[in-house]
Amino acid sequence: MPSSMPSFAELLGKCERSAVHLELRDSYAPTDRFEAWRRGERIDWEDHASWWHPYDQLIADSVTRGVVIRRARVVSEPVTDYIRWEHYVTRGNITAGEQVRWLSRRRSTDIPLPGNDFWLFDDRLLRVHHFSGDGQVVEDEITQEPRTIRLCSTAFEAVWERAVPHHLFHV
Repeated sequence: MPSSMPSFAELLGKCERSAVHLELRDSYAPTDRFEAWRRGERIDWEDHASWWHPYDQLIADSVTRGVVIRRARVVSEPVTDYIRWEHYVTRGNITAGEQVRWLSRRRSTDIPLPGNDFWLFDDRLLRVHHFSGDGQVVEDEITQEPRTIRLCSTAFEAVWERAVPHHLFHV
């Protein structure tokens, strides 16, 4: 990633009203936390310090200053192990202050979706994630191109409206 690319923390730090994240993949590159979960290890949710990470604090701080953070995931069913794990760890996202919804891919056929995951900040700045086939981040792209922002904003809102809140989505 070029050094001129602002970090996620910088982008969220400049955000004033809203940050939305659309996820469209059924799996991403495995992490140590995912592999531990696959081995049967579980998070002790009561031991906040054991799982609370800088990302969670960044989200919590942003929500405290009035930024609404929403995440929508479009997933195939039956879900992959990776999505099962994401569903499990989403408790952390929600504790930090994110609102999270899930939409079965089968219910998204008539929604024009972009080809990539993205974050949209204040409906004005888009950070697009480009992944390899095996889920590794290849690069991120920043754009303020109005037509692209409109497509992504419209897609996110259509997914959000149809999606199921996290606590009602069972994997």
